[in-house]
Amino acid sequence: MPADKYTAVWVSHSSMGDFLKCPRAYFLHNVYKDPKDRRKITIASPALSLGSAVHEVVEGLANFPADKRFDRDLLADFKIAWKKVSGKKGGFTSAEQEEDYFKRGEAMIARVAKNPGPLLKKTVKLKAGHNDMPPNFYLSEEDNIILCGKIDWLEYEDATDTIRVLDFKTGKHDEDGESLQLPIYALLLDKLQKRKVTGAGYWYLDRDDEVKPVALPDLSSAFEKVLAVAKKVKQAREKGEFLCPKGEKGCFACRPYEKIIAGEAELIGVGEYNQTVYLIP
Repeated sequence: MPADKYTAVWVSHSSMGDFLKCPRAYFLHNVYKDPKDRRKITIASPALSLGSAVHEVVEGLANFPADKRFDRDLLADFKIAWKKVSGKKGGFTSAEQEEDYFKRGEAMIARVAKNPGPLLKKTVKLKAGHNDMPPNFYLSEEDNIILCGKIDWLEYEDATDTIRVLDFKTGKHDEDGESLQLPIYALLLDKLQKRKVTGAGYWYLDRDDEVKPVALPDLSSAFEKVLAVAKKVKQAREKGEFLCPKGEKGCFACRPYEKIIAGEAELIGVGEYNQTVYLIP
């Protein structure tokens, strides 16, 4: 099949992560459209809402000159960002639950303000794709598969004209060593910019004052690993087969979406990415 962006299978870290957890969950989150409004569906989640608000503030620092970033009141910025996820639209089922997550977010922002470290340096960004799509490229023209993704922060070293990847983590657990995130970052940086990449790091904002260095994989192994999963996604889409590995009873990943299909979830509204948002009781 000739390359065609309009018929291509688009894959990302999140969509392939869904697929690896459960093909049925992948289908319900990334393919299925709610018959009521023809939008894709998503579930309001406190953890995701926390991550969204924190990332908005921290990543947003890149929009300001390096020497002016920390002139801002980051906690005030966080309170503004939190309004977008407050209440049921953020997946919170009680004021007490929301307060707990809000305080965790405040602590993360306070940690960044106290330990700005690499965020005091210049940064660069990958150019957005056509029609403001995330940065993307053809992972395989032969298979008509496009890989897209965003990188939290690219620290720029002026003296050497090099960059270092930083990824902000708001969860309580370390990133899985088998995650596709770093392989995807390596491929995006190789295809979409020319500077040498000198390293990468995770910043676990919930507990660490400094960035934890991690190694980017070599490009050959990154390509093979990502393409192998992407081909499985494409094959499932072509066959229309999205089976849960646990069978008809479902698993932790797909059961919440099945509740939406069964009418057992509360409709919240339309989210930031034009998805219909539901709250699972």
